[in-house]
Amino acid sequence: MNISVVGTGYVGLVTGVGLSEINHNVTCVDTNPQKVDLMSKGRSPIYEPGLEELMEKNIKLGRLRFTTEHKGAFNNSDVIYIAVGTPDNEDGTANLTYINQVIDVIANSITEDKIIVTKSTVPVGTNHLIMKKLNEKLPNHIKVEVVSNPEFLREGSAIEDIFHGDRIVIGADNQLASEIIREINKPYNIPIFETDIRSAEMIKYASNAFLATKISFINEIANICEKVEANVEEVALGMGMDSRVGNQFLRAGIGYGGSCFPKDTKALKKIAENVDYDFKLLSSVIEFNNRQQRKLLDQAINDFGTLKGKTVGILGVAFKPNTDDIREASSLVIIRDLIKMGAKVKVYDPVAIDNAKKELPIEVEYKNTALDAINNTDLVFILTEWDEFKSIPLECFTDSMLTPNVYDGRNCFDLENVKNSGINYCSIGRKYIKNQKVKL
Repeated sequence: MNISVVGTGYVGLVTGVGLSEINHNVTCVDTNPQKVDLMSKGRSPIYEPGLEELMEKNIKLGRLRFTTEHKGAFNNSDVIYIAVGTPDNEDGTANLTYINQVIDVIANSITEDKIIVTKSTVPVGTNHLIMKKLNEKLPNHIKVEVVSNPEFLREGSAIEDIFHGDRIVIGADNQLASEIIREINKPYNIPIFETDIRSAEMIKYASNAFLATKISFINEIANICEKVEANVEEVALGMGMDSRVGNQFLRAGIGYGGSCFPKDTKALKKIAENVDYDFKLLSSVIEFNNRQQRKLLDQAINDFGTLKGKTVGILGVAFKPNTDDIREASSLVIIRDLIKMGAKVKVYDPVAIDNAKKELPIEVEYKNTALDAINNTDLVFILTEWDEFKSIPLECFTDSMLTPNVYDGRNCFDLENVKNSGINYCSIGRKYIKNQKVKL
């Protein structure tokens, strides 16, 4: 089938590439000519393992194209996917500016009936609003049907997820439109759940809010474990063996970040407020996550008294490994506060440095290797669990740092290996190992 995908951000690009891989003819549309030129050469503007290989393959096969020309792409397509961003406003509501722009472009471009598929995460009721606006703008002889098809892609694992996901959700009020989208997705051989539009919209928000709650719950448990001298990793393992609980998203750390969980939890909270419902549980999750992001920084301040004048190494800026996304990352909170305190900050990340330079204060010093970031520091924060960091020999900390004080926000090292290593090692939900006095 001929398909257009509007927007080539994380969701749009992966969606377009995935659809081309299952033999659809896909045209991805973006307003940025430099970006389109880059993607037309098989290069991805985002870091996602395995994505460029599939881009190159399907471009060569003629199944994947990139353009800035909306009108031609839309009229040569049977189905138009909307995959533009819906960032949060200051009050937590979803910003639908880009959605509204796409509605106008579609209305001014199409000359025959179309099915519009919304991949963007939008508040409940938005797809009906899209249909209403399009029907108001289009001539009477052109009909559109709108289908909600939310995405459930994990950054860093998107290629795995798009071909081996748990389910595909299709929300539609028109049975024929639902059947067409089901047929488009059938080659994925993933279970398909069909429902009404509003339920599909809600499934996306509810799923992300639940996972964010699960993360915050295990982090709360981790904080208690530290006080009662239990090990949160053993606790999580024992919990996860219960099939009713499950073992995913039970890894303790310094909070969730990224493009989805922070934005979607705030948006769902606002959706509830708009219908006069006080979602107290979700409000607590959001509040706790904001505190958890500062947890190790607060511990370091308690240990040193002040971090002014201290040299601090930062390992990891991305909110999770295998992505260059730094949106809502704990690293941003910690690094900005360190600079405000008067610390000297050295940063290393395998892929996210370019994005970090756009967001962080100019005082930050960027390094080319992890060892460069560690060298001659008073303390080090590990903020992303890259495999590269987990494989650093512990003696590198003792040999390279002025005093080996390591604050590990992702529990990268086994406590038994840290004992007697000479490192002062503070992690999450586990015993604080102190091998020597902290030098104030």
